[in-house]
Amino acid sequence: MTTAPTTTATTRPARLTPLRVLHAEWHKLWTVRSTWATLLAAVVLVLGVGILMGATYTSGGGDSDVDTVLLTLYGSQLSAIALAVLGILLTAGEYATGLVRATLTAVPRRLPVLWAKAAVFTATVFTVSLATALLTFEVAQVFLDDTDQAASLTDDGVLGALAGNAAGVTLLGLVALGLGAALRSVPGALGAFIGGVMVLPEVIGMLPYGWVETAVRYFPTQAAGALGTATPLPGAATPGAALLALLLWAGAALAVPALSLRRRDV
Repeated sequence: MTTAPTTTATTRPARLTPLRVLHAEWHKLWTVRSTWATLLAAVVLVLGVGILMGATYTSGGGDSDVDTVLLTLYGSQLSAIALAVLGILLTAGEYATGLVRATLTAVPRRLPVLWAKAAVFTATVFTVSLATALLTFEVAQVFLDDTDQAASLTDDGVLGALAGNAAGVTLLGLVALGLGAALRSVPGALGAFIGGVMVLPEVIGMLPYGWVETAVRYFPTQAAGALGTATPLPGAATPGAALLALLLWAGAALAVPALSLRRRDV
């Protein structure tokens, strides 16, 4: 009597691909409470301030010469901080919890992790910010309909300004994400963002030199502000130059941790 030979099934390990790394980072982003909390805070701040500005506005007041989009999206300055926190938690938060060890063990080449985090963050924040800006503008216009700030989405520059506002806060968040990955500390990165990105340019701008005033126009927060207006701000960078400056700032902020990941241990 002969017995049939037995075969054992072997399972091949799943091949690591950029798409799988991207999916893993997307899953991690949406399975932590901080993501929902920071995004909700960003939306509420923009919408709440927009409604407040619209409901309390009177024609001929002190804000009559302010750009309509800028007026309705004043809350973006606050939401930028909430979104910066999200970017920092996405990178530095993993170092705080120790999860980064498992992440980089699973992806030994390391750099795809950083790019995947940046891509997931960009897609999420830009989508949420643009939707919030559109909603806030439309709701605020309910109150502004009979004032000198009445406008519509079809007016010249309005849609571009709303998209520019979303791009500005997204790129500011990418700068924060890069700081988190570079400093590997949530408090340190948050302090660097608030102090170095938001406060320092205001202090430098007080210096009585013409070249300083010109240079400050291209700092992150000032460049982001120039993107979110339907009419050009006096003394601000053009939208194209502001966008390029922000892209360079975000690229530099990501380049530092990219080099660090290649050279430093976890």
